[in-house]
Amino acid sequence: MSDKQTPKVRVRLVRSINGRLKSHKACVRGLGLRRINHTRELNDTPQVRGMIRKVSYMVECEEIN
Repeated sequence: MSDKQTPKVRVRLVRSINGRLKSHKACVRGLGLRRINHTRELNDTPQVRGMIRKVSYMVECEEIN
């Protein structure tokens, strides 16, 4: 492995997925979030950023160094 550490992003679900579009529910599940206040640390990739952007009204996001 290289010495360079991949950037991470911490994502937390702050609103319920009940009554949301199927594609938005799928994005939340794809991020690995299961319930309100559940937090995950994910690699900061364009794919993850796209999912976060799609459901930005339901999640909080912060970068980790």
